[in-house]
Amino acid sequence: MPEADLKHAVCDANLATVRFGLVLSTFGNASGIDRSTGLIAIKPSGVPYDRMTPDDMVSVRLDGAVVDNHYRPSSDLDTHLVLYRAFEGIGGVVHTHSTFATIFAQAMTPIPCFGTTQADYFRGTVPVTRHLTETEITDSYVASTGQAIVDTFAETDPLEIPAALVAGHGPFVWGRTPAEAVQNAQILEECARMAWHSLQLRPDLGDLPVALRDRHFLRKHGSNATYGQGETA
Repeated sequence: MPEADLKHAVCDANLATVRFGLVLSTFGNASGIDRSTGLIAIKPSGVPYDRMTPDDMVSVRLDGAVVDNHYRPSSDLDTHLVLYRAFEGIGGVVHTHSTFATIFAQAMTPIPCFGTTQADYFRGTVPVTRHLTETEITDSYVASTGQAIVDTFAETDPLEIPAALVAGHGPFVWGRTPAEAVQNAQILEECARMAWHSLQLRPDLGDLPVALRDRHFLRKHGSNATYGQGETA
């Protein structure tokens, strides 16, 4: 993918987080990677969304080297880099402080899969990370945030549950493209909102049965997916 196309896709993803009400002020960032070159584009740090353009996106290599320095990259860059290195199937990462997902993150409470809405995109509970140690916070806070997410997925396919709640912080969400990462972030926030309200009605509510959860997830994902018109439609 040409660098200009990658920057356009990442800029569109960042602007979409605002359009969908996932980001206030400058509280969030989105990035994308071209796996064929290892080039990453990410939102610049602190630049207002209402004047952001594709040319403002900062290009960075997977090793962290900044390719252009018109602006400084997002302060969360190292978290994105850790995720791209660990989760080879992802092509976009979005971080927000969307209200309901962040409520669960602050409460250190995973988002259970109560219904088929969540199961369509998340094959189970959206996990919450541990808190970072004082040493991690002092020495490598941003990279350690990414590592805490990776550690949480030691036995979980990150493409089956494309999101994590960072304890006391907020959600990081990913997808095969920047646009898909935004969609997953939007759906995560809606699922968190529904889960919160469901728990008000039924504090003892249990998870959706596994067979129903998997039926909904697998109809949209995997080699035997039946949802939609297919890639050639």
